[in-house]
Amino acid sequence: MMPLILQSDFGYSDGAVSAMHGVAYSVDPSLPIHDLTHNIPPYDVWEGSCRLVQTLGYWPEGSVFVSVVDPGVGSSRLSVVAKTKSGHYVVTPDNGTLTHIAIEYGLDGLREIDESVNRLPGSGESYTFHGRDIYSYTGARLASGLISFEEVGPALDPENAITLPVMEPYIEGDQAFGTIDTHDVRYGSLWTNIPREMFLQLGVEFGRYVQVHIRADHGDVYSSPLRYARSFADVSVGEALIYTNSLDNMAIAINRGSFAKAYSVGQGVHWKVDFTFPPSAAPVS
Repeated sequence: MMPLILQSDFGYSDGAVSAMHGVAYSVDPSLPIHDLTHNIPPYDVWEGSCRLVQTLGYWPEGSVFVSVVDPGVGSSRLSVVAKTKSGHYVVTPDNGTLTHIAIEYGLDGLREIDESVNRLPGSGESYTFHGRDIYSYTGARLASGLISFEEVGPALDPENAITLPVMEPYIEGDQAFGTIDTHDVRYGSLWTNIPREMFLQLGVEFGRYVQVHIRADHGDVYSSPLRYARSFADVSVGEALIYTNSLDNMAIAINRGSFAKAYSVGQGVHWKVDFTFPPSAAPVS
C-alpha cells in the first residue's frame, strides 16, 4: 500500500474534496490519503503542473498522485495514469498537467484509464465529476494494490502525452535566460526555471549584484540590479533580492513583501526573465 496524494482546483467551499476522500476510503479504509493542494486557480493546468513537480520527488517511490485540473471534463480528452522514471504515478486528465513532471523526471509509461473497470460503480451517467468518479477511484485502487499499473488500461506512447509550451533555460555570454515558472503564492516570490548550477556559470558569488530583467508580451516590466543572497535575512526589510528556492532554481523576492504584487508580475511561458553578471545597466525599476 502506498500514499495517495490529491490535488485539484476545487477549493474547500463545498463537498468536492471530501467526496474524493470518501471514494478513496471506500476502496480501502486503511489507505493513507493526503492533500497536496486544492487551491489551484480554476482551470489553471499550468499551475497544477508546477505544483506537482514542486512536490512529487519528496514522496516515496510508488506514491500515487491524483491531479484534477480539468477544464475539458466530459470532452474527448483522455484520462490517463503516467508512471515517472522516478517510480511515481500521476492520475490525471491528459491536458498538459504532466508537462513539468515529464521535463524533470521523464515518463516511463502512460496508460489510458479503462473506465469499464476503473470507474466508481453507479457513476456511468455522471459526466462532470471525473475527479471523484474516475481519478480518485482509480488512484485509490492503484495505491492500495488492488490493480497494477498494467491493469489501469491500454498502453499509450509517453512521447504523445500532451504538454504545454515551455522555454528551456539557457546561457548566452554573460546572461542566463528563462521564464517565471510560478510564484511562491503566499509570499509573492517569483520562481524561475533557471537552475542554480546554470546561474552560477555566470561567476556570481553571494553578496554580488546581478542585473535582473523581467518582460512580458506587452513589454518590459522590471530592470534593476539585485543582490544574490543566501536568505531573506541577508537584506533589509523591503529590499529585493535573488536567492535559490526549494527546487534549487533561482528566485526573486522582496524581504517581507510580495514582488509579484509590487510589480504586477504573472507566471508562465510568456513571462521572461534574464540575469546579467556583472550588471551592465543602471536601475530602471
